[in-house]
Amino acid sequence: MQQVATGIEELSLAERAYRAIRDRLVMLEIRPGAPINEEQLGQSLGVGRTPVREALKRLQYERLITTYPRRGTFATEVNITDLVHISEVRQELEPLAAAQAARRATAADRADLTELRRELESAGAPGRDSAQLMHLDLQVHRAIYTATHNPYLEDTLVRHDNLATRIWCLFVDRLSDMAGHVEEHGPLIDAIVSGDADRAARLARSHVEGFEQAIRQAM
Repeated sequence: MQQVATGIEELSLAERAYRAIRDRLVMLEIRPGAPINEEQLGQSLGVGRTPVREALKRLQYERLITTYPRRGTFATEVNITDLVHISEVRQELEPLAAAQAARRATAADRADLTELRRELESAGAPGRDSAQLMHLDLQVHRAIYTATHNPYLEDTLVRHDNLATRIWCLFVDRLSDMAGHVEEHGPLIDAIVSGDADRAARLARSHVEGFEQAIRQAM
């Protein structure tokens, strides 16, 4: 029984480490190209090396870190040329996810989305910095993906949204209306909560297209 309990605890620590390191990479708190130090990460998260190593395996698969033989592990560089490829995937899958969320969202999903909808109403309020807005944007996207109740679609979109957010972070100082971009999710959430799959899909596609255009204008 002790071995089973230890295994469960180790899995939960690995998941905790994965989520924390992932979001540091996505938000560029760990800068592109920066070396990844397992010991320092473990100390900052309060976990041992084994959970950190498990997390890093997943993050390498998700293209957020890169390992070079005899050199070490580094945060992946943000390559703006990847924007086209990422957008191609998101323009097809984000509308699908929004439509499926509108069809499949449970009462708990709709409650979570409604709470995020309320938070969006203050997105443009004074004092909201870019990091807070981007965290809110991530929360909204992840809540929509969860509401699809399709783990394969959810995993794929989380990975691509993470990569898109890294590009966004790189150009955040040049974007003129970041709050407006985040507030666009309001009507999308309304469509999902009301079960309007067609409208949700249209709004999701428009949002992704607008994101790509905003980044290109900022370049």
